[in-house]
Amino acid sequence: MNLDFSIIPKYLPFLLQGAGLTVELAVLGIAFGILLGLVAALMKISHTPLRYIAHFYIWLIRGTPLLVQLFLIYFGLPQLGITLSAFASSVIGLGINSGAYLAEVFRGGIEAIPEGQTEASLSLGMGKFLTMRRIIFPQALRISIPSLGNQFIITLKDSSLCSVITMSDLLQTSQRFASRTFASLEFYTTAAVLYLLMTTVISALLRSLEWRLSRESRTRGN
Repeated sequence: MNLDFSIIPKYLPFLLQGAGLTVELAVLGIAFGILLGLVAALMKISHTPLRYIAHFYIWLIRGTPLLVQLFLIYFGLPQLGITLSAFASSVIGLGINSGAYLAEVFRGGIEAIPEGQTEASLSLGMGKFLTMRRIIFPQALRISIPSLGNQFIITLKDSSLCSVITMSDLLQTSQRFASRTFASLEFYTTAAVLYLLMTTVISALLRSLEWRLSRESRTRGN
């Protein structure tokens, strides 16, 4: 077995550029997913027909592979006259997919807040929207931070699937140079290390955020 990792430094700037695009896709995708997830969560807990739309969205997206969803957006929508770039398709696909999972995360966080807080807010003259914005959602978000962080890491790793729709992320960049130099093991190992570094840094940041929120909560309790 002949391994030569000395070839990697020459291509490392391109790999780092691909890694930067991977992070960008994950951040935009999770931001879009948070918006969709919050809307779907509010629809699902509402006592209106909108909850059936939320149920269908969550059931459909969680029951189908992300790769199929990306194919439908990038290759399927042009048949309907809707053509999106690989970047837009990737962000939309990641957002729609993560939103279905975050909807359940936010729903659980909202329902974990005692109903007495809502009743007390309403009795003080605060409307439902203001109660949700100032009282319920901040607490639900704090409860949801660990699951939200996990979903961000999942989205970061799932973004590698965007390489199949010509997105020049870390994986596709590695594939391109691996096929050009026949150094597949070296490039894929480097890609794995970069993914591991990114997820490790994100995990550390999330743990720090959880610790700070927990400390603030304890301080307020005292």
